[in-house]
Amino acid sequence: MSRLSKLPPEQWDPELRTMTQADSASPIEQGITRMLAQAPAMAKAAVGFGAGVTLNRTLPERLIELLRLRVAFHNQCRSCMAIRYNRAADAVDEGLVCSLETPEEAPDLSPAEKVALAFADRFATDHLSITDERFDALREHFSEAEIVELMVHCALYVGMGRLAAVLDMTEELPEGYRKPFGETVTPWADAPIAVR
Repeated sequence: MSRLSKLPPEQWDPELRTMTQADSASPIEQGITRMLAQAPAMAKAAVGFGAGVTLNRTLPERLIELLRLRVAFHNQCRSCMAIRYNRAADAVDEGLVCSLETPEEAPDLSPAEKVALAFADRFATDHLSITDERFDALREHFSEAEIVELMVHCALYVGMGRLAAVLDMTEELPEGYRKPFGETVTPWADAPIAVR
């Protein structure tokens, strides 16, 4: 059971409801915002940041979705792992998601994707071990602007994913994603939920 109560959209700040299109969204799509809505200014700031990062991206949707799911695994954010965004459906199928179990060995990932995922792994698990050599490896595939974008996506997924994991909002997820913390869950093991 979630650690904070979930506010129904009719109790949200009207601007937050508009920002999130809450009135036409399912409870799964409303996600963590149902708890953040208790602090409207913080909720609007968090939603605005996430929307700004997502809407202003230049990196391929496929790479962004792979990064999101890999960081979700490190965070053990069950809701993040359970969701597949429709905007990435053409670029990321479940076979590709399965390659995230061992991305360095995956034949269906490009060298650029492997370097970005290795960077995301470090960013999510041991950020102080990121060396100049890791940045050099990124520069072989990405411009500096793209590296900044990649890091901002990683920051969004690490921060919000950990927040969602701490809130333990799993009761609406498929069974495999409701395991208690201490039991490892993966995005490549169970049926996901598609979200628009």
